[in-house]
Amino acid sequence: MLRIYPVALQMAADAATAANRIGRRDPDLARQLRRAAASVPLNIAEGTGGLGRTRTARYADALGSAYEVRACLDVAAAMTYIAAPAPAATERLRHIIGTLTKLTR
Repeated sequence: MLRIYPVALQMAADAATAANRIGRRDPDLARQLRRAAASVPLNIAEGTGGLGRTRTARYADALGSAYEVRACLDVAAAMTYIAAPAPAATERLRHIIGTLTKLTR
């Protein structure tokens, strides 16, 4: 398993906390955030078991989902459903995106 996997699990926990707050005002955005956040570690795990193009495709899917998590949080903050994410949560997401970008290039 990639070393980024536990970071992705913590990011999913961060996103779940935010989704609980967002869901009070926008249930659809909260569901989308939860799906995207779950997709990141799931695709990392699936990619770890894949070979060649399959592995790269799963890591690319995880990367897209990580960007979607970032966008969901940005939209929720812009709509004042939540405050800006904590610096530690933002750093985890940046680390995930950076690692997955390197793995898919």
